[in-house]
Amino acid sequence: MSSSKPNQLSRTVAKLQGLPGNLSPWLTSFILGNVVPLVGTASLRFEEISHARVVVSIRNRRKVQNHIKGVHAAAMALLAETATGFCVGMNVPDDKLPLIKTLKVDYLKRSVGDMKAVAQLRPEQIQQILTQDKGEVTVPVTITDESGQEPIQCEMIWAWVPKKR
Repeated sequence: MSSSKPNQLSRTVAKLQGLPGNLSPWLTSFILGNVVPLVGTASLRFEEISHARVVVSIRNRRKVQNHIKGVHAAAMALLAETATGFCVGMNVPDDKLPLIKTLKVDYLKRSVGDMKAVAQLRPEQIQQILTQDKGEVTVPVTITDESGQEPIQCEMIWAWVPKKR
């Protein structure tokens, strides 16, 4: 990573990761769910969060289900958008604003049970975010369900722009 100082999100996450065992993911999820209210409403759980990788999960329960008792299509998209967005958010300097540019989701098969998203950035993508005034990056994300299958495939393109115009 570059020598630039960590942004507000990564400083907050670093403080939370110092907490004992199973308290850290719960509190991290609660606090980040307050930063992005829909994330809290859907009770997304942050299992891992770093500059290079973010893992977020959702439990298949009534408030996020569709008519066939699976995770709702919009909740699946939220899962992918959240993992990729926080991956970018951990790196974007405080004077920049991360914005979703493209959210493409292909629904391939019915999902089974709970779901997990794993988003990852390569070192050169992180460097780009840290050093360019504005730009965009495609954030790879894999979404799996309880069976280990990938019921959806996503393409998430995130941009960043200066906060002040």
